[in-house]
Amino acid sequence: MGRQAKHPVRTTEKSLEIISTLNRLGEARLTELADELNFGKSAVHNHLSTLEEHGYVIKENNTYRLSLKFLDIGGQIRGEMDVYKVAEPKVKELAEESGELVHLVIEEDGRGVYLCRAKGERAVDLDTYIGCHHLMHSSAFGKAILSHLPKERVDEIIDQHGLPEVTPKTITSRDELFDELERTQERGFAVDDEERLEGLRCIAAPIRFNSDVVGAISISAPTARIDDDWESNDFVEPLRRATNVIELNKYKM
Repeated sequence: MGRQAKHPVRTTEKSLEIISTLNRLGEARLTELADELNFGKSAVHNHLSTLEEHGYVIKENNTYRLSLKFLDIGGQIRGEMDVYKVAEPKVKELAEESGELVHLVIEEDGRGVYLCRAKGERAVDLDTYIGCHHLMHSSAFGKAILSHLPKERVDEIIDQHGLPEVTPKTITSRDELFDELERTQERGFAVDDEERLEGLRCIAAPIRFNSDVVGAISISAPTARIDDDWESNDFVEPLRRATNVIELNKYKM
């Protein structure tokens, strides 16, 4: 959830609730949406008609769904980001070199957002997609980013999103998380040892432009293919090389 507005506009909130519900359901009829949201049918119809008029909702056979205009907007936003421009080719190269699943992630509103993903020849298929959001404390990419944010900002993120347990190995203590972030900063990369998904390990390195952390790249693989002797892990050096090239390429733009 984002920060609470001081003076929320209820009409806008209703439209956003309808969009969120359509996104969750995939598609729905008017009555189904009204029942789901406990709104009057007339009010829901007015919101849907307005969204349809502006191209954000498609109506087919009395069923409503979100349009690909959201993809258009998201694609434009992503395409204008410097970190995406310089990192996307290296994400593909690293996936090919490692054979595994590689992600480029940034932080927005205290959560990690996937900007880019690439699959190597033996990569596992996870529940990730471009634009999806994940909590930071239970992921390698999240800890890589958090380790380079001011302590005050990390405290804000924890206060906003908490430290919920995702698996039995998830860090749920503020003090333990800060200890892990200190270790992450010292060694230059972060790890996820089955903290987000049992049977999966990840290694991630931060991307920094002018000393500011702008994102992270992660490699994910089954525990059988990522050794928990982290310092000697085969993926660490390729990951470091990739982030180093990305950071240097920023200055060529």
